[in-house]
Amino acid sequence: MSVVLDVSALTISRNNTQILRGLCWQVRQGEHWVVLGANGCGKTSLLAALTGYLMPTSGEITLLGERYGESDWRQLRMQLGLVSSSLRQMMGDTEPALETVASGKYAMIDFWGRPKPADRRRALELLADIECTHLARRPWAVLSQGERQRILIGRALMADPKLLILDEPCAGLDPVAREHFLQFLARLAARPNAPTLVLVTHHVEEIIPTFTHGLLMRAGEVVDQGPLRRVLKSRQLSQTFGAEVQLRRVRGRYQLHIESQSPRIV
Repeated sequence: MSVVLDVSALTISRNNTQILRGLCWQVRQGEHWVVLGANGCGKTSLLAALTGYLMPTSGEITLLGERYGESDWRQLRMQLGLVSSSLRQMMGDTEPALETVASGKYAMIDFWGRPKPADRRRALELLADIECTHLARRPWAVLSQGERQRILIGRALMADPKLLILDEPCAGLDPVAREHFLQFLARLAARPNAPTLVLVTHHVEEIIPTFTHGLLMRAGEVVDQGPLRRVLKSRQLSQTFGAEVQLRRVRGRYQLHIESQSPRIV
């Protein structure tokens, strides 16, 4: 399988503090990854480096065979779609869903003007793909949180990325909306020519069978990485979250039980 993303010895330091320490990570076509870790483990900085918004102190990032720093990162990051809560908060309240999706071609927030006919047709196709055709004319302000997440995925797909990063996409969703959204992700990943998915989360409950591999992080370092069946174990998760935990799997889904009054693991 071809390599989609290759991160080699990535180190990020700011103000004498090491945020990431020599992180190595490789994502191949056909794999769907979960990046799991507690607050402050370096997930946000990793995403910022991948999208070209944070300059590494050292190390290399290669996307689809093109190396950051040697290729035009503004063009390169178009191959990497990102869905995050920060984008959700920046959208214009009156912008219809169709225009929000179309704006993804230009990486433009609060789209002005009218989409070109070809862009409009493509946006309508994507609204159908993300099961949101009925929302085409609905303004951003009246969309539910789950609907907004789907529209942002459609927006990211507008540029036809090969890698789609979902940064805590279930944050703010109620339990029912979360399950509906996760079921939608499973259907999206199963479609022909679907992009490689990377789900960034704190919660093992969000890891659906679609995902094949995991990257576990703590304090800027990799605890473990590889196929989920190997890395998603109680011992590794206890180290990841700094507490004694027990991982359970019930009907194909994970649950995390935290031992009461457990000491912090250092």
